[in-house]
Amino acid sequence: MNPHVLEVEKERFFLNDTARYLIRGVIPEKYTVEAYLDGTPLMADTVPVVAKSAMERYRDGELSGGKRVESIIHLPENLNEYRKLDVYAVFEEQKYSWFRIRVRELLKRRGKPQYYIEEERVDRKNNTLTLCGWAAAKNPVQIKLFDENKKPLPVTVQRNARMDVQEMFRECPVDKNCGFYAEVQNIQGRFCYLVMRSSDGSKSIYKISLSTGGIMMGKAGKYEKKAVNYLRSYGIAALVKKTIHKLATVKERPMEYSKWLPKHLPTEGELEKQKKTRFAVMPKISIVVPLYKTKEEYLLKLVDSVKGQSYENWELCLSDGSGENSPLTGLLEKLAEEDDRIRVVSHDTSLRIAENTNEACRAATGDFIAFADHDDVLTRDALFECVKAINEHPDTEVLYSDEDKMSMDGSKFFQPHFKPDFNLDLLCTVNYICHLFVVKKELLEKVGLLRPEYDGAQDYDFIFRCVEATKHITHIPRILYHWRCHEDSTAENPESKMYAFDAGERAVQAHFDRIGVKAEVYKGEYLGLYRTRYIRDEDPLISIIIPNKDHKDDLERCISSVEKKSSYRNFEYIIVENNSTEEETFAYYEELEKRNPKVHVVRWEGPFNYSAINNCGVSHAKGEYLLLLNNDTEVINEDWLEEMLGYCMRPDVGIVGARLYYEDDTIQHAGVVLGFGGIAGHCFVQQPRGFTGYCHRIICAQDYSAVTAACMMVKRAAFEQAGGLSTDLAVAFNDIDFCLKIRQAGYLVVYNPYAELYHYESKSRGLEDTPEKKERFHKEITTLESHWPEIFSRPDPYYNPNLTLKSQDFSLKRI
Repeated sequence: MNPHVLEVEKERFFLNDTARYLIRGVIPEKYTVEAYLDGTPLMADTVPVVAKSAMERYRDGELSGGKRVESIIHLPENLNEYRKLDVYAVFEEQKYSWFRIRVRELLKRRGKPQYYIEEERVDRKNNTLTLCGWAAAKNPVQIKLFDENKKPLPVTVQRNARMDVQEMFRECPVDKNCGFYAEVQNIQGRFCYLVMRSSDGSKSIYKISLSTGGIMMGKAGKYEKKAVNYLRSYGIAALVKKTIHKLATVKERPMEYSKWLPKHLPTEGELEKQKKTRFAVMPKISIVVPLYKTKEEYLLKLVDSVKGQSYENWELCLSDGSGENSPLTGLLEKLAEEDDRIRVVSHDTSLRIAENTNEACRAATGDFIAFADHDDVLTRDALFECVKAINEHPDTEVLYSDEDKMSMDGSKFFQPHFKPDFNLDLLCTVNYICHLFVVKKELLEKVGLLRPEYDGAQDYDFIFRCVEATKHITHIPRILYHWRCHEDSTAENPESKMYAFDAGERAVQAHFDRIGVKAEVYKGEYLGLYRTRYIRDEDPLISIIIPNKDHKDDLERCISSVEKKSSYRNFEYIIVENNSTEEETFAYYEELEKRNPKVHVVRWEGPFNYSAINNCGVSHAKGEYLLLLNNDTEVINEDWLEEMLGYCMRPDVGIVGARLYYEDDTIQHAGVVLGFGGIAGHCFVQQPRGFTGYCHRIICAQDYSAVTAACMMVKRAAFEQAGGLSTDLAVAFNDIDFCLKIRQAGYLVVYNPYAELYHYESKSRGLEDTPEKKERFHKEITTLESHWPEIFSRPDPYYNPNLTLKSQDFSLKRI
């Protein structure tokens, strides 16, 4: 067991019961908790902590072999006769110290207000002290500051609501305004005291050093104390290892895939356990493989990977399309003799890829068909994971997994592709599903076999026809397939098979033709990527809703860019005026309305509420399509409105977002992932313009859970069906909430990278840098998660759980 898996994050008394002590942290999987007071066993009620929100999943980070638990230790009323409390993580004969504290420390804390100092800053230049934190007790807590002579300091302590602290102390109600903020002017002396006194008379005192060096020493002292405790428990070697582990994760570095993969492949013990597993449903899986003069070493590696599967109800159907005098005949006969689960189909004439694969499919007798190439390799748990998913989702008709690439000699694995759950618009941009692809045989019989006219992209065409025929699509977020890269393979040298990309273009076009969507498909910026332009029968009115408070220059630049750079012309402006105070703003409104008949200025008289302001604007709009647009944006490409409208006019799409840049030409928005930063965040932030991102995702049209409302087109019918933006989210996360409402109504949210604008963010509204704003921000996080508890308790379906939430660049999660 690695000692760094053991960690205590919180430990405290219950506010309403001094005989119960709560410890929360991480212990190894399979371990339980035992507590002792001077060797005397204590009751320890331990439960796993289940992440119920994106913030909690973010804080969980990359737990490697550990689980987060909460343990309540039952202490005797009289502690005076004891010396030490020890808490251990225990599994069979193994016992590791998890938490240790001397009883005299417990007695100092018992029955007193609990507190946390979040900010403690001395500014000697301006001679000020800034304090921020919270204090909680069973009764309201009064907070005062005293100098080193214990005389009251003339400072007003500002109290603020802390819903997060209230949530922390679930055992009893806590004063809503338990947060505090104070700025002490003209500080003197070496230190001062923060005194937190409960109305029942109990108090806690925190001593504050008034030298910057003292504060640093105070922090160092805390770290020193933790280090000494760890040293006593695990020894010097473990302490060094723990320190290195902590230093390595201070600033998250991209995880190397070569180190990641071995820790995510099943061990021999796990494979043996899988072999003994009996599922409620044990389908036969037929792996179909077209062969064509395959190198013997590659074919044997493939066959060995199938024969080594931990799930054994399979058959391997090999169709040899090499033709007469095939060099594979002898080897195939031997393989079939050695294992009766291997079925071989030979042919007198050479077969191309689609027909060769079809012959293997015709030989298959399984319940599900898995497709593999003749020189690739399955991981040993690939079929087990498929059957496990089928049992977890009994309606499943299509499965696909994550994959990586493998060097020709099979010694290196690289370029992992960690995929989202089913993403229709990403599939129309690139065949992201690829391998491993498994389909229920009944569905295959319904949609038909592979079509020779799409050779080179026959799998792409087949995938489209499958997903058109079913909604029961399951993604397995595990690497189950290694794709061998040849010098002449499309995996590494795309120019070598141009016909394959021509066939891919036709496959996407055929998809739109079948579903009755008028569109034109053509090749994208890179081979293997495709762009779609939708063909309109009409040019509906677009209402551009722009909230505005002063910032006349921003508004003027925004409208000027729309006027000069928009090839689509059937639009109107609804400028929602919200409490401007500058005369030039109103003069500009008047001039604008006189000069441009498309402009309508309406007024929202209430306090700033982004949701209410936009709802007000929509109530005055006449358009069938609504474009929510910030006043601090500037259009880049002329066809931006056509690009957004084309997607938005599709009946299955409710919202379309754009690619936005900061003023310095770095990405500000390229879609939103739930969980980034603890709640939700933009993808690929600050990546340079021209950089295409992980698997080219920046330049791929695709579905996301949300997009920013800084530039968001929404179908009016969808807006009304969702009830507009939620007004209880006045500043932050209203666009995230709105996108989730639209998705709940059955629509897709699409990011279109080919609508591009600048977004000069934070000019209209300041940062979250005051206690009031911080509290409002925390409150809106809580509000958003209360609207969508189920969604925020799970990973974002358009992301991948193997990728980190601590960076927006789609890098690997650290282990």
